[in-house]
Amino acid sequence: MSKVNAGLRYSAEHEWVDGSSPVKVGISAVAADALGDVVYVDLPEVGTVITAGETCGEVESTKSVSDLYAPVSGEIVEINQEAIDNPALLNEDPYGAGWLFTVNTTSEGELLSAEEYAEKNGGEL
Repeated sequence: MSKVNAGLRYSAEHEWVDGSSPVKVGISAVAADALGDVVYVDLPEVGTVITAGETCGEVESTKSVSDLYAPVSGEIVEINQEAIDNPALLNEDPYGAGWLFTVNTTSEGELLSAEEYAEKNGGEL
């Protein structure tokens, strides 16, 4: 069973956000496990304005290509170059070194608590 980090909130599309400012965004272990070995990550550029619920990048694995959906609206202020250079970080440490980008948030999309996300997706807190 995939780990769900209790300190985060989650979108229905499997992205997580933390409580920092700017917020840090990544994909859940549930998503990383379902994707298999991640081999490529396409992220929005710094300065890009994203809108909650809309696509903002892609994650490619040995199994498939999946869109990234913005869990929040706002401006991208930093991307994780390490995750681009070493996409396996998304599998190895999705809640740590495998984060994707940070956003100066203007609004949030619909986010689930860790408990709600785990219950809906078979994850383990």
